Amino acid sequence: MPDAIFEEPRLARLYDELEGSRDDLGHYEALIEELDARSVLDVGCGTGELACRLARRGIEVVGVDPAAASLDVARTKPGSDAVRWVHGDATSLPDLSVDLAVMTGNVAQVFLTDDAWEETLDGIHGALRDGGWFVFETRDPARRAWEEWTRDASFETIQTRDGVVGSWVDVTLVSLPFVTFSSVVRFVDSGEQLVSTSTLRFRGQAELEESLDEAGFIVHEVRDAPDRPGREWVFVCRRV
Repeated sequence: MPDAIFEEPRLARLYDELEGSRDDLGHYEALIEELDARSVLDVGCGTGELACRLARRGIEVVGVDPAAASLDVARTKPGSDAVRWVHGDATSLPDLSVDLAVMTGNVAQVFLTDDAWEETLDGIHGALRDGGWFVFETRDPARRAWEEWTRDASFETIQTRDGVVGSWVDVTLVSLPFVTFSSVVRFVDSGEQLVSTSTLRFRGQAELEESLDEAGFIVHEVRDAPDRPGREWVFVCRRV
């Protein structure tokens, strides 16, 4: 089941405002152009920001996500009418043959079991044309990013369409390779507080490369994430 931050309608509606500037998406737009992809599968598309940006550039886009509330938000954005939205995940895709599949943000880390990760890779492999590209990012576990996920470090107050809200994240459990944390949104006027609990799996580079090889991908390059230099890897892979 999707985490509440994506599936609870009030949180999904505020997601883009709370997330702020998505500098990482410009990097993906440039990378998709560099790889000359004219059709893209956005796995875990969420509120559809990247999918709609690509569609407005004339790229054929399929956006898939298990959170219906996030897809409802996505369908309201400029360019959304040109996107094919799929409520589900990479294991339940329609017949596709796209040039490139992408997973941004934390999507690659939400698959906690080996089986879930392998099934996702198989689904993506099947949706790509021969020689198609698979691009995703994931955090380098050696950087121990979770040590910075505290209320003191992350707290912010912003004006949103639903009034002033305070938001923060706080780690609740570290049991490597798994890290569990709470995302909290507090509505200042009412005092109401919504909490979403998430768990991510931090895989090492060698583990990822082995799983990609077994799923039928060649790792073409592992780049540094421009928006988080030294903290994340961007895997650029090809379907074989």
